[in-house]
Amino acid sequence: MSFRFTRLSSHWQVQFSSVMILRLPLLLPQPLSPRYSSSSTTCLSPTSTSKPLISQNVLNSHHSPTIITAGDSGLKFRDKILYLQSLKINPTKALQKNPDLRSALLSSLQSIEHCLSSMGIERSALGRILDMFPQLLTADPSNQIYPVFEFLLNNVEIPFSDIRKCIIRCPRLLVSGVENQLKPAFEFLMKLGFVGANRITCRTTVLLVSNVDHTLTPKIDFLMGLGFEYNEVAKMVIRSPVLLTFSIENNFRPKLEYFLEEMNGDLEELKRFPQYFSFNLEGKIKKRHRMLMQHRLSMPLSRMLKVSDGEFNARLIDMRLQLVEERQL
Repeated sequence: MSFRFTRLSSHWQVQFSSVMILRLPLLLPQPLSPRYSSSSTTCLSPTSTSKPLISQNVLNSHHSPTIITAGDSGLKFRDKILYLQSLKINPTKALQKNPDLRSALLSSLQSIEHCLSSMGIERSALGRILDMFPQLLTADPSNQIYPVFEFLLNNVEIPFSDIRKCIIRCPRLLVSGVENQLKPAFEFLMKLGFVGANRITCRTTVLLVSNVDHTLTPKIDFLMGLGFEYNEVAKMVIRSPVLLTFSIENNFRPKLEYFLEEMNGDLEELKRFPQYFSFNLEGKIKKRHRMLMQHRLSMPLSRMLKVSDGEFNARLIDMRLQLVEERQL
């Protein structure tokens, strides 16, 4: 099933293949009241226009020009601040990161909210996303946001019901260009083996925001530099996709050094259990390895790391008791 978003005069039309058509109301500029009510989400008339607040003398004259006073501008700016606060967006941070907010119409900000909420993103999550990426507040939905949704739906084949999960888990998707970022990453991951049963899902769309040349390729090269073949590395990252999100210098290298130098580990074990790199080095790997060393015991990586502290301690006690029994025989 393919999806296509089309902007019409008063609404967005979402076409599912050629069978079903869903119409989403389009927010257009309308006159602003001196006070903004954050609960107002009514769709606006396509024929309404944004007009400044003017004095009674101007209203009485059909020939007087439209006048925007400093007080009027202040009221409209205050309305935008109240609107941002209603979404739990920090106005100061938002204005610093996106100066275009000062001149943006309140109705254009509302259209972004409506665009995202139409894809199932609730207001609480929406505020967090826009606070994180305030540049979205002045984005053009037709050129910057809906193309991302179309790519996820049609190319990556994420189910419509999972789009919300994708965005909430990785809001950066909304500020990533389709042609220069999402598409190259998707093609790279497909060649790596993320197809069929291992295809990209809402749990792994975070990988799409990684740059191919500066992020994904260096990590593959690093693992191959350890002596692994390309197909072996591919199997490792497909088994544990989170590997592609880790830093080489802050994660791979120190954990690998400890594994080889302190644990005298075998690289073959990393092939079987690449999740090793996802565990905390100081808080879990070193701590549990040292406990084993104190009692001259050893344990496969998966048994050592995948269990809770309580289960690990229980296994350690069982191994110590078994060792004592063997010595008594």
